[in-house]
Amino acid sequence: MNFKAVSYILGWILNIEGALLLLPFLVGIIYGEPQAYSFLIMAAVCVACGGISIFKKPKNLTFYTREGFAVTALTWIVMSLFGCMPFVINGDIPNFTDAFFETVSGFTTTGASILNDVEALSHASLFWRSFTHWIGGMGVLVFLLALIPMTGGSPMNIMKAESPGPTVSKLLPKVRETAVVLYAIYITLTVAEFLFLIAGRMPVFDAVTTAVGTAGTGGFGIKGDSMASYSPYIQWVVGVFMMLFGVNFAVYFLLYRRKFRAAASHEEARYYIIIILLAVALITGSLYVTGSMPEMGFADKVRHVFFQVASIITTTGFSTIDYEALWPQFAVMILLGLMFMGACAGSTGGGIKVSRIVTLHRTVKKEITLFFHPKRVMSVRSEGKTVPAETIRSINVFICAYIFVYVASVLLISFDGYDFTTNFSAIAATINNIGPGLGRAGPSESFSLFSGFSKYVMAFDMLAGRLELYPMLVLLAPEFWKSVIPIRKNR
Repeated sequence: MNFKAVSYILGWILNIEGALLLLPFLVGIIYGEPQAYSFLIMAAVCVACGGISIFKKPKNLTFYTREGFAVTALTWIVMSLFGCMPFVINGDIPNFTDAFFETVSGFTTTGASILNDVEALSHASLFWRSFTHWIGGMGVLVFLLALIPMTGGSPMNIMKAESPGPTVSKLLPKVRETAVVLYAIYITLTVAEFLFLIAGRMPVFDAVTTAVGTAGTGGFGIKGDSMASYSPYIQWVVGVFMMLFGVNFAVYFLLYRRKFRAAASHEEARYYIIIILLAVALITGSLYVTGSMPEMGFADKVRHVFFQVASIITTTGFSTIDYEALWPQFAVMILLGLMFMGACAGSTGGGIKVSRIVTLHRTVKKEITLFFHPKRVMSVRSEGKTVPAETIRSINVFICAYIFVYVASVLLISFDGYDFTTNFSAIAATINNIGPGLGRAGPSESFSLFSGFSKYVMAFDMLAGRLELYPMLVLLAPEFWKSVIPIRKNR
């Protein structure tokens, strides 16, 4: 384990977080809030701790897979630990466990909240709470790769550990150039949404926090009713941009390079759009069949359905309606399925990812066909290419690890004594980085009812879900700690 390199990267991460903490400080100053100074204090602490770590640059900055996973997991934990302290210091969230849960939920773009009255927070805290979505959406390590030149395969090992999806590829020959392009696309889409929201006469503060929350597909709202009180125009804008941020960013790169045919034929994005349209059609149809929400016209029903489908499949978590209370169970079950599916690989969305679901479906179809035709030569194909056996194996292992973590988490939080629907959906909401679940963890509720132990379990799940499980599971492996703390055997 290259400890000096890991420490050096963590130092840079703290410096970046310290600089970012100045933004909520400035917001608090603008609104004349004393809570602003808690962010200035933690900015100074981050820069001081980070400065110590980067004071002497290590000669060897090479990262292998082990270091890539370790630095990724530790980065997100350290950022959450430092990032939650302003809430504790300024008293907006005085309990450390609650503040840590809220901050992890922010950075992992989950949007699960322990707050029962979000509007009681200061503007500085509301901004930081939403801005953590934007920071975590693309990944702070991807941003770091755009700044720090590294040698060999080190950048790719870090990007693989942090980026979502079964496979991670470079858009350009150099990882650093790829990181720059990804952030350029990310910023462009964020600014575009902000301008559309301003055009709909949304207040500037609301537009900023909503845009960064949508970009990271996070879902922290600044109002108690999330997005319900905003105009239909604003809800349509947010719904469309949630869908856009759930698309693989490689599609936008193809559009930028004017490869329109390649972008239009991108298989995962095409399935993603089809799934959204099919879900909207099925849920809208179920509302009419069951006579749900009779006071609404067709256009209003479609708007709410599209918004919730886009919010759930992209794992954003914004809501315009209490779908659990007003929609039939058929519609709620479709949303539950979308929670697990998630958005595209290479997007800011969470979940298992559409590409994995499609590949698994084709793998099962292949095995069934071979059962009837054992001598037939077949392969699983995606995007017009044969999917390597290693990729299929990694997907199968990921699903097994996902199920294991999921079941273990449900069992652990069941000690709180809540019903199965609440426990099952709470873990679905956290490990898939969605936010609201069902039952007592539904869209009109909060996660404040859970015990401190359960909150730490779900915080682990949020981190594991955002980092595709392995970086967090590495921290639980005895081999990792043996490399960190060598044990000398008596001879």
